[in-house]
Amino acid sequence: MTTSSMAQALNAALRDALREDERVLVFGEDVGPLGGVFRITDGLTKEFGEERCFDTPLAEAGIVGLAVGLAMGGFRPVIEMQFDAFAYPAFEQIASHVAKLRNRTRGRLSLPMVIRIPYAGGIGGVEHHCDSSEAYYAHTPGLKVVTPATADDAYWLLRDAIADPDPVIFMEPKRLYWSKGETSVEDRRAAGFGRAAVLREGRDATLVAYGPTVPVALEAAEAAARDGRDLEVVDLRTIVPFDDATVVSSVRKTGRCVVIQEAQGFAGVGAEIAARVQERCFHSLAAPVLRVTGFDIPYPPPILEHSHLPDADRVLDAVDRLQFDDEPDLLYLAGEAS
Repeated sequence: MTTSSMAQALNAALRDALREDERVLVFGEDVGPLGGVFRITDGLTKEFGEERCFDTPLAEAGIVGLAVGLAMGGFRPVIEMQFDAFAYPAFEQIASHVAKLRNRTRGRLSLPMVIRIPYAGGIGGVEHHCDSSEAYYAHTPGLKVVTPATADDAYWLLRDAIADPDPVIFMEPKRLYWSKGETSVEDRRAAGFGRAAVLREGRDATLVAYGPTVPVALEAAEAAARDGRDLEVVDLRTIVPFDDATVVSSVRKTGRCVVIQEAQGFAGVGAEIAARVQERCFHSLAAPVLRVTGFDIPYPPPILEHSHLPDADRVLDAVDRLQFDDEPDLLYLAGEAS
């Protein structure tokens, strides 16, 4: 066991994948000698050469198109979009080709490729450098969508994604790059690909989170414990595939659920989670499923970012509504509150 940051764990996962499989290629904007803007690919070009880890032109659609051709030819490309909103020019390639090729060829061709996207806020980034874009990819059939919240999960989920026969959108929470935790690159402790993890056991309510909101959920649970409330925290780890079993088991036990996401609330991943919980746990629920989300606005400038991002106080406010409201929150049920 070693202590490493999420950035170091991702670097180790790429390095080990390159060592073990000559078909793995790493490329994108500034990922070569510079090592990427977040230094996730630091040292890879020096160790493996420019044929295995290389820079590309600043053309996201071209980067994804190149990866599609390489994957069809038997390689396993791992590409970096550098920032979340930079990926939008490539979305046509992702939605029309990356996600559909297996279906289009009736299973004769698959695309074993990974699209790494640093995403979400918390770093004070300017416009086009912070966005929570996971819903676009989760809504696109044919894509797997992954977002780690710990260094150990970052390593193992990226290794799983690279080994997967289908395309994976690997969303890396930017503000967690420098968070540290125990990591083992030899003895796997992380849950398998497609499985959620219960990070904290509880009995009063379930907090469902993923990626950058997992530390928020844990902070809220610790604060609630000081007031005598016992909250369970579930980290999804993968949005697609979605682990219904773990989430449903938790909510049936606690009878209450709050879903936390950084992205705007309307039509987000949290809405899908809330619907699935309501459908599967209706007779176990003691209160409506609530969401704590970003606001339904374009991502704000850095000076207002702290007001936009869900924090522990907003989560605890939602928990208060679960614990003490005898009547359903009609405003929430009408979609007028988040």
